[in-house]
Amino acid sequence: MTRVDDEFQSLKKQVHQFLIERLDEEGLEVEKMDRASLQAFVQSNLGHYIAERRIPMAASDINLLVREVIDEIVGFGPLQPLLEDDQINDILVNGPNDIFIEIAGVLQKVQTRFIDDEHVVRIIRRILAPLGRRLDESSPMVDARLPDGSRVNGIIPPVSLVGPSVSIRKFSKNHLSAGALISSGTMTTKCLDLLIDIVQQRRNLLISGGTGTGKTTILNLLSQYIPKTERVITIEDSAELQLEHPHIVRLETRPANLEGRGQITARDLIINALRMRPDRVIVGEVRAAEIIELLQAMNTGHEGSMSTIHSNSAADALVRIETLLAVNGYDASERAIGRLIGSSIDVIVQLSRLANGRRVVSEVIELNPSSDNPYSMTSLYRASELELESLER
Repeated sequence: MTRVDDEFQSLKKQVHQFLIERLDEEGLEVEKMDRASLQAFVQSNLGHYIAERRIPMAASDINLLVREVIDEIVGFGPLQPLLEDDQINDILVNGPNDIFIEIAGVLQKVQTRFIDDEHVVRIIRRILAPLGRRLDESSPMVDARLPDGSRVNGIIPPVSLVGPSVSIRKFSKNHLSAGALISSGTMTTKCLDLLIDIVQQRRNLLISGGTGTGKTTILNLLSQYIPKTERVITIEDSAELQLEHPHIVRLETRPANLEGRGQITARDLIINALRMRPDRVIVGEVRAAEIIELLQAMNTGHEGSMSTIHSNSAADALVRIETLLAVNGYDASERAIGRLIGSSIDVIVQLSRLANGRRVVSEVIELNPSSDNPYSMTSLYRASELELESLER
């Protein structure tokens, strides 16, 4: 339960400041206090604060205020309960008053709110502080990974016109099993058997889909079927893959520092990974120049490599790859580019998200390149209209 009225929010701000001053006066270090000790301190001092000012409050509101103030002191303020709720996949903050969450693929607005813009910025900075990242007018956008693997993106005015905004994609430790995905209708047993066979045959695989279609979920699932004798190297911008395999080296990109130096890109990591004797290279998502090195790796002895790409169809995925090659300086004829892509990628797994938020493997496409058509395709699997209709109910 959360109170969102201005009076309560204003009181919370005053109490928070009062308690910070009391902690300083008593020389207490929050980092060295356990939750029980901090709660006792907050309850005691809050009780005195309310009594001295004769503020009329119900016991339930006092308990709520205690919890929210503790979250302000040692947690992430209004976001803390949302971060602790395992049902929530995404948290989206559009300024202090508009907060949305996604549960099971469906977005919904919640009553949770911040006091004001300054409150949102303070919480973003607290999230970023242990990560060595900053957010201010000279650097108004930031993308980072929390210690638990969740991804956070923050953007503030003047770039954001609705006030400070935060997007958090929560990291789930409980990855869906093959049985769960089949039960939910994401894939059929026939589809799963086909994908397992593709992985074990060491075919190069690209998982395509829009935002929130479950690309990482499928990538995690398929990793279970990589033979345990193989060496796998993963490359990600924000590490979120949890591959169930005994021999994995995980690599993560690094942004430039405050002086603009020290950046390590996905392309740099792929180049380095190929010197590490990988059997397979797995790139969390291709979105820039790393596509060049990944295609060449797929084409030169690293069969069974995998990646994901944002695209709404298999054909669109190939067009997107062509575009990525072009804008990142791959100088070759259209024919040569087609031959590179067609000979590198064997299978495209297309994911879709239905109107009700449910995710589904809609099609599995095999590329059969020829001299006339490097993008000749054969559909190995397609979700039937009946299956899709039943999922949409």
